[in-house]
Amino acid sequence: MVEHFYPEKDYGTPARLSENLITLTIDGVEVTVPEGTSVMHAAARADINIPKLCATDSMEAFGSCRLCTVEIEGRRGYPASCTTPAEPGMVVRSQTQALARLRRNVMELYISDHPLDCLTCPANGDCELQDMAGAVGLREVRYGFDGENHLDAVKDESNPYFSFDPSKCIACSRCVRACGEVQGTFALTIEGRGFDSKVSTGKNTSFVDSACVSCGACVQACPTSTLMEKSVIAQGQPEHSVITTCAYCGVGCSFKAEMKGDKVIRMTPWKGGSANHGHSCVKGRFAFGYATHKDRLTKPMIRASIDQPWREVSWEEAINFAARRLREVQDQYGRKSVGGITSSRCTNEETYLVQKLVRAALGNNNTDTCARVCHSPTGYGLKMTLGESAGTQDFDSVMQADCIMVIGANPTDAHPVFGSMMRKRLREGASLIVADPRQIDLLDTPHAQAGIHLPIRPGTNVALINALAHVVVTEGLEDEAFIAERCDPEDYGIWRAFVAEEHHAPEQMAEVIGVPAETIRRAARQYATAGNGAIYYGLGVTEHSQGSTMVMGIANLAMATGNIGRPGVGVNPLRGQNNVQGSCDMGSFPHELPGYQPVNNDQIRGQFEAAWGVSLEAEPGLRIPHMFDAAIAGQFKAMYVQGEDIAQSDPNTQHVEAALRSLELLIVQDIFLNETAKFAHVILPGSTFLEKNGTFTNAERRINRVRKVMPPLAGKEDWEITMALANALGYPMRYGHPSEIMDEIASVAPSFANVSYERLEELGSIQWPCNDEHPDGMPIMHGDSFPIGLGRMVVTEFMPTTEKVSESYPLLLTTGRILSQYNVGAQTRRTDNNVWHSEDVLEIHPHDARLRQIADGQPVTIASRTGSTVLKARLSKRMQPGVVYTTFHFPHSGANVITTDNSDWATNCPEYKVTAVQVLGTDANTLSDWQQRFYAFTRDQLDHLEAGGQQETDKPSHNAH
Repeated sequence: MVEHFYPEKDYGTPARLSENLITLTIDGVEVTVPEGTSVMHAAARADINIPKLCATDSMEAFGSCRLCTVEIEGRRGYPASCTTPAEPGMVVRSQTQALARLRRNVMELYISDHPLDCLTCPANGDCELQDMAGAVGLREVRYGFDGENHLDAVKDESNPYFSFDPSKCIACSRCVRACGEVQGTFALTIEGRGFDSKVSTGKNTSFVDSACVSCGACVQACPTSTLMEKSVIAQGQPEHSVITTCAYCGVGCSFKAEMKGDKVIRMTPWKGGSANHGHSCVKGRFAFGYATHKDRLTKPMIRASIDQPWREVSWEEAINFAARRLREVQDQYGRKSVGGITSSRCTNEETYLVQKLVRAALGNNNTDTCARVCHSPTGYGLKMTLGESAGTQDFDSVMQADCIMVIGANPTDAHPVFGSMMRKRLREGASLIVADPRQIDLLDTPHAQAGIHLPIRPGTNVALINALAHVVVTEGLEDEAFIAERCDPEDYGIWRAFVAEEHHAPEQMAEVIGVPAETIRRAARQYATAGNGAIYYGLGVTEHSQGSTMVMGIANLAMATGNIGRPGVGVNPLRGQNNVQGSCDMGSFPHELPGYQPVNNDQIRGQFEAAWGVSLEAEPGLRIPHMFDAAIAGQFKAMYVQGEDIAQSDPNTQHVEAALRSLELLIVQDIFLNETAKFAHVILPGSTFLEKNGTFTNAERRINRVRKVMPPLAGKEDWEITMALANALGYPMRYGHPSEIMDEIASVAPSFANVSYERLEELGSIQWPCNDEHPDGMPIMHGDSFPIGLGRMVVTEFMPTTEKVSESYPLLLTTGRILSQYNVGAQTRRTDNNVWHSEDVLEIHPHDARLRQIADGQPVTIASRTGSTVLKARLSKRMQPGVVYTTFHFPHSGANVITTDNSDWATNCPEYKVTAVQVLGTDANTLSDWQQRFYAFTRDQLDHLEAGGQQETDKPSHNAH
């Protein structure tokens, strides 16, 4: 049976899963529940609502408030229903005079140390303490407020998003338990005993300075206004809510956008979300203010060249101008001189329309997506080995893993809600292996056994995976039954002989990898013998010159150990942005139509021609880096970019900027004047996830609805803009709603065959493939077979990157994300998340800093073969000596000025993770040459924006730059 949308009812304690059912009687009603269910939960299932304060179904029972006591026939006293398991034949009474007196007495004690300011309290109308006082019939408090109390306790306002008012605290421990059980940070504790008990973030430590990661779990759990969103305090309680999907990372959390009219008051994680189960992170929970930020672009604008002011125009004029100029460019330079880039931040429907516009309206396959620069090796590598370009599991699968191997990923920062789920499983006893140049927080999971850290040298992933496989095959750790049944025997034989070669042994490769041989062997044995071994990987795998090779190596190892096709195992790419999976699914790559169908296949292309009513080009188009090269060479002249900041996110920034300056027409559709838009001739103001309908597909292939909660500030949703541009180009698109676009997607992409908005409303979400064989989707893939029949093991020869250290560039730079900021930072930088991370810094080992006489916080110049920039140094032992690390969330940091244009051999995914650099101390206020040009160009473009609407824009000449 498929669960439909869950009600927001709180059942007090978590549901239990058991095939054994028991029946008991509560208040004369027979209730049948799974074995292990609490009396409280059983009662709630029968709509018998027992009063409670310390209990909530997101956490295990605690039994401290004593408000939920019941009478049980044959037992003495009044046991707490939250901690009492239901038993067969049990007879329970929840409403008696004795229980009513007891509950009123308990409530009296709570209220006697609680401010009686309900009418002015921000939680008025949304306070469980208030509700329970009414539920138990409390009418007076006999004890008064004389004597010692907590009514004058000082508020902690340090967190930018919520306040902590200890005068309202009832010491129920729900916030403490949420921080531990749900989030896994353990930043909160109960300090003191008895009457002196209080919630604490540490001695003399405020919330903002504590270990708290502002996930909001404590705020969500608090039954009073002790922990309260500042937005609610300032604006009052919301009046209605809409379920939608977060637009940050690839976890795809479901949220209730809680509204007053068309204004979002708060975002609260929705319990019915199958990806997040009611949990959240600081970005999705609190960092939504960018949607109405003053920097939002709200008017279409055009200009002739990038050294001219903008002119605000109507939508009709902007669309017609863009279409006319596209046709003029094609008339002069040829049909293939233009192209488009889709966005992993936009919906499936919007992405589908952009690639369709390029192919059907512009007549070529020059369409690509930002997934090119992150996870394109995943698509290639998994397609080659397992037959499908996506991860194999759902997120919940990790809760059955016995060994979790994380390679080149930092889940607690980049995918924090799933990182919390991982931490929960580690606390339950699963073992952990982390292969990463940097010590990540997952290795420091409280109350979990010590993990194995493999601090590999950047660029040696393939050497590591071959060494792990060598141990498996030479120590007899393979799953021979799985291999015999599920893997191609010829491919397996060749692969086995290859990895068994002595030069792949850990002892031979330890110096190359930078990890002791015995540690590699211990990791291989742990993964292969654990029972259920699950591999999760991120950009530290794919963003290498051998990214595709490494993905295939991971699949090889999983198949060799039989860790495919059931819960608790699998090959799991952690997608970076909210719709990276979806943008790939929708046919954004130049060689593939929607559903990963090759464009050069005559039969498949013919099906699309019939559906779209136009002849399609058979030859694959240009990838993003090839578009840049062709632009500089004068062969590629116009580009339509939807929701992607290639000027900041793509490698070798100066090369990208030169390409953008070479264009005669750049159309940018986005919500802010980002770094790419500064080079644009047409700006089409886009819409945020709060202003549109559609779907996102997360890292576990889960298709979730995105629902509009307020009208678009600029008047149009992104799909409407693309549709208008296609119509202006002479190719008709006629959609009344994104649901109609999804119906078309389902008709042309086999994996989406049974996906529709009606089905999504019915099921809540769907994990593709969703077709006649799997009408409700497929959470776990490859259970019985692979789409290609037998799994293919591929030889993965280690080829060292050409990017090597030298006397001039003796350090290796690698990059990553941080919790509070997101990708290029366009959204999070416009929120209070800057409190935690207001600039990118360079992490450098104290040994390397000492050699260069660099102090913590000192500005340093980082120089590579492609450029240089200046950042502040942060001394850190997270990396080994010889490795430095930075993030890329702020455009002026210039992280990608340093990175090279080396890329994966199969997909052109950039090698962000390996750049040879030199780091030297510099003076305060020093800027690199590029940074000086950046600031000057930005000032000019902001001046042009401010001057918009004051000057006419002439028809651009071909050398207008």
